[in-house]
Amino acid sequence: MITEKEKQLTLESIEMALQEGAQHCRVNLSKSTTDLVDTLDGKIDKVSHCLDRGLTISLFVDGHFGSFSTNRLEKEQLRSFIREAVAMTRLLAPDPCRRLPEPSRCCRTALSGNELGLYDPSYSSLDASARRDMALGAVLFGRCPEPQGAKLISEEGEYSDSELDSLTADSNGLMCRHMETSFEYVSQLTVEASDGRKYSGYWWESSPKLEGLDIADTGLRALSKAMEQVGSAPVKGGKYTMVVDTEVASKLLTPLLNALGGYSLQQNNSFLSESLGKQLFSEALTVIDDCMREGESGSRLFDSEGVATRVAPVIEKGVVKQYFINTYISGKMGLSPTVEDCTRAHLLPYPEAGLDRAEILRRAGSGILVTGFNGGNCNSSTGDFSYGVEGFRFENGVCTSPVSGMLVTGNFLKLWSSLVMAGDDARSCQGKLVPTLCFEDVDFNG
Repeated sequence: MITEKEKQLTLESIEMALQEGAQHCRVNLSKSTTDLVDTLDGKIDKVSHCLDRGLTISLFVDGHFGSFSTNRLEKEQLRSFIREAVAMTRLLAPDPCRRLPEPSRCCRTALSGNELGLYDPSYSSLDASARRDMALGAVLFGRCPEPQGAKLISEEGEYSDSELDSLTADSNGLMCRHMETSFEYVSQLTVEASDGRKYSGYWWESSPKLEGLDIADTGLRALSKAMEQVGSAPVKGGKYTMVVDTEVASKLLTPLLNALGGYSLQQNNSFLSESLGKQLFSEALTVIDDCMREGESGSRLFDSEGVATRVAPVIEKGVVKQYFINTYISGKMGLSPTVEDCTRAHLLPYPEAGLDRAEILRRAGSGILVTGFNGGNCNSSTGDFSYGVEGFRFENGVCTSPVSGMLVTGNFLKLWSSLVMAGDDARSCQGKLVPTLCFEDVDFNG
């Protein structure tokens, strides 16, 4: 945790920079701790403990800009570091678009760092023995009966917990803090079928609070996913209704959010250039930046510049409502600044709330349910994509046979124009809240 001494040193570093000739500066102090316990086939395989502390200072000096980092936070060493950093910044090419954000846009409410309830004080009570017991208590290897028609040949598990504390301040008087803890368990199992083919499945659970981490069934969920794929094979290529499970649906939303980012737009590397205010997608697509969900990892009150986040539409009924433009890109492109990126994307349900995967499959009738993506690529300039997939063929709303070895191809503009349903089943532990999705007439190649 950041101490009062470290907080004071952060403020003093701003004064040091101004004394050395900088007109403005921003400082970020970050401290983190991460512990991991890996298991392999029911035994402890690896244990790690990582500590990190660093200070990053962004300097605005006579029309020049530079950013520098150090983990040496003794006062006199920091003064020498800043003096040299200011001198080095003067050697860089002028950049008139570099400036601090307007104070009126900055966050003034993140004072304690735990306003969103993301920090668990019980973190400090955990020790090596407790972490080991949780990791070993979740394994299946050697404890569960062999699955019917296959045998469990490998199990990898990873328990991890972490603590993050960050402080952002600038010469315009900004001071904001963010604290969070995270507790996570991941299980991946591999089974061998009677024909010698191997199949893998995984499941994970995560929570910012230790009491919210339920890992009892993680291994069983991973085993079930592996067994579901036994006997999988390609089906005939063609156009199918595609249902995408919530566990992997963010794979399809991320390219849209990236294409709305300022750097991609400024570099002409976005298939959504000049899209603001235009109806480009299905009315079924509404995405908001749901950045203030209390108690859910990923929520933030400010971005890396200290600009206050806000709950706002990104895409509303298919219409692009927002680019993500930081202060620098705003100057480069002549656009009004927003926040730096989408803090917590939330794709809203359609046509009504309460839909889950089972109901979407029932309404869709027949098609392919995608439960995993295997490699592939997306062209950020054109929106063309090709991804390997696995999942199930479904008929009359019921999964009939596992599918693998297929490609789904297309263009994101067309794909998201064919969205017909979005569920209400996103897991709160996901970085992006993307539910089960249903698209019409999607191209699959066997």
